[in-house]
Amino acid sequence: MGSHQEKPHALCIPAPAQGHINPMLKFAKILHSKGFLITFVNTEFNHQRLLRSRGPDALSGLPSFRFETIPDGLPLPQNLDATQEVSSLSKSVDETCLGPFKSLINKVNDSYSPVTCIVADMLMVFTLDAAREFNIPEILLWTSGAGSLLCYDQYPDLLETGLMPLKDSSFLTNGYLDTIYDCIPMMSGMRLKDVPPFIRMLYPGDEYMVHFLCSVLKRAKSASAIVFNTFHELEHDIMDTLSSKFPPCYGIGPLNLLENKIANESLASIKSNLWKEEPECVKWLDSKSPSSVIYVNFGSVTVMTSQQMVEFCWGLAKSNYPFLWIIRPDLVIGDTAVLPSDFLVDTKERGLLVSWCPQEQVLQHPSIGGFLTHSGWNSTIESISNGVPMLCWPFFADQQPNCWLSCNKWGVAMEIDSDVKCDEIRKLVIELMNGERGDAIRKNAIDWKNKAEEACAFPSGSSMVNLEKIIHLLQTSLP
Repeated sequence: MGSHQEKPHALCIPAPAQGHINPMLKFAKILHSKGFLITFVNTEFNHQRLLRSRGPDALSGLPSFRFETIPDGLPLPQNLDATQEVSSLSKSVDETCLGPFKSLINKVNDSYSPVTCIVADMLMVFTLDAAREFNIPEILLWTSGAGSLLCYDQYPDLLETGLMPLKDSSFLTNGYLDTIYDCIPMMSGMRLKDVPPFIRMLYPGDEYMVHFLCSVLKRAKSASAIVFNTFHELEHDIMDTLSSKFPPCYGIGPLNLLENKIANESLASIKSNLWKEEPECVKWLDSKSPSSVIYVNFGSVTVMTSQQMVEFCWGLAKSNYPFLWIIRPDLVIGDTAVLPSDFLVDTKERGLLVSWCPQEQVLQHPSIGGFLTHSGWNSTIESISNGVPMLCWPFFADQQPNCWLSCNKWGVAMEIDSDVKCDEIRKLVIELMNGERGDAIRKNAIDWKNKAEEACAFPSGSSMVNLEKIIHLLQTSLP
């Protein structure tokens, strides 16, 4: 016990969704390698999912890297492995988790080692009340890019000016969403459709999400700092704008590169996939020639109609490129993802379909030539840090601004129309893999990959320098 006493002890709490747990776990491992004790807090629901997907001992951790849980306040769903509905989960966590979280801090203080700082996902902003009560510093991790935070910050303005929400559903199809919305600093040329779409049509869940996000941003202004899984060179102008409205903002990414550089080997077995990975896809990639495969993965939350699924199928089939497609069991709305049987016959020689994979290993693989993605931030930053060009089909939340930035600001991607057609998919895949525009995008992607690596270089890369500043900040309360 004695040796633990002097060590800084970070309580890390991600928002309870796959895309939030992954970067928080990376950041926790990085802090651990810098001498911090870590207590990592999942919801009970996700803790059980992790044990099912990774095995009963997956979260026993180490003496200095421990796992704890708090309830999310929701009744157990029928399907224990389905992604939870975003607005009811956000509401429940925000309204019920503060009490259990404070009890957990007391429990950990008494039984293990005093918590000296809190690292919370920005969406878990209720934790700031606990930090104040226990008088310890707290920083927030925004798990998306800086650009999307700037977009959410515009929500009050969009509501005030009446640009959003849409008057009725005819506005979804009459071209109104193509209107240029030039009010977001450093992101000129954005269309209304590129703004995170919770605010588009205020259906019951969305109405809550708009209110919730505006409230999160307001409360976040009292944190000691906000860290981002991005790097200075990629978003410095946006980060500067944010730092004028929020606490100091630091890019400490790409976390996947930083983790590989400095996290302890002893933590390699601690992973965070809520689905079972199927590692055979890496062997399959080994048999393909360099830059020849298109990787398709719509992340952990995106869903589509069975018609959209069919369009993607035939677009991929007709492009004639080999593809690795990750299809979650719950990818199709209200249905199991069933692919047309003639598609399966037609592509069995060159397509591999699996339900989940170790994405970072896949994106590092030399045979990957492009990534068809939903533009979630983890996928975007991992793609950029591996120099892989993208085709983007954004679905919700931050994915629209991530797609816009990837296509228009960083030049590493091409956009797929939301009304997906197989012919467009076929053309875009061929253009990305083997066209002039594809070549230009690939070149940009490789340039960004080099800049990402420089940002994570010791000792003076921008993310390394920012990491040291954050560590200093988190240690300020130590006696």
